[in-house]
Amino acid sequence: MFTFLRHRILSSAIPLLFVVLGVFFLARLTGDPANLYLPLSATPEMRETFSAQHGFDEPVFVQFGDYLAQIVQFDFGESLRTAQPAAEAVLRAFPATLQLAGFTMLFAIVGAVVVGSLAAYRPNSAIDRIASFLSATAASTPDFWFAIMGVLIFAVQLEWLPTSGTTGAGVWVLPIATLLIRPFGVLVQVVRGAMVSALSAPYIKVARSKGASEPRVVFRHALRNAGAPALTVAGDLAVGLVNGAVVVETIFGWPGIGKLMIDSILQRDFAVLQAAVLLTALTIFVLNILIDIGYALLDARVRQGALA
Repeated sequence: MFTFLRHRILSSAIPLLFVVLGVFFLARLTGDPANLYLPLSATPEMRETFSAQHGFDEPVFVQFGDYLAQIVQFDFGESLRTAQPAAEAVLRAFPATLQLAGFTMLFAIVGAVVVGSLAAYRPNSAIDRIASFLSATAASTPDFWFAIMGVLIFAVQLEWLPTSGTTGAGVWVLPIATLLIRPFGVLVQVVRGAMVSALSAPYIKVARSKGASEPRVVFRHALRNAGAPALTVAGDLAVGLVNGAVVVETIFGWPGIGKLMIDSILQRDFAVLQAAVLLTALTIFVLNILIDIGYALLDARVRQGALA
């Protein structure tokens, strides 16, 4: 297992380096921060002083080298807007994103297991057809469209839910529902397919012949063996939630890492943007490692194939 884990960490570290490289150079394509943080009447001397204070007067590759040296020392620079450490701003925003993604995945997994198992228990029944239709529709619905429709219907027209905010239970409904719809639809299809295959396996017939109850057969024997593909897909969807919360957080004003990235781009706050993207990439990196470990524990063939 340790050899497998070391192999996965080394192979996943290369994309992380490209993320650091890409965000550093792409951030600088947004323009000169001096145009935002200095008045229109700023003199060339004022611009030179601003650039020298923040290291923008050096060649871009020298700036990148200095940035890598800072990262090694866990120094992510200071925010141009607040003059506070960039890491503090990112760490304040990141828990909100993790909470949103965590609750979404919890509801998606529980709901998909129940709906997918019921659909697989009676293939081609009315419940199966309804579940298949709704899951296919949910899986193909764009997040931004659902978010806009949710705001228009439930917040503007019906006035049942707030459009933004962080206090009260109502503020969670639209963001979670928006993030939930696609993972739930995908997971229902995966669980349903895996359960149909598991329920037709010989060991299920043996369990039933021994007098095992139907709930025990479905949720213990079949679901355990159908868990491997569902775990992999759920992990990939969780990664997508962390990475794709930018749109939802921006629409609903959710104070998470996604909204912080958008604000940093608009404000050309390079240090905060770089720290936010790096922390998001590290989180995705860790999640992928945990997914690989969980899948390898469920299936020894994965470990052997990775080491071959």
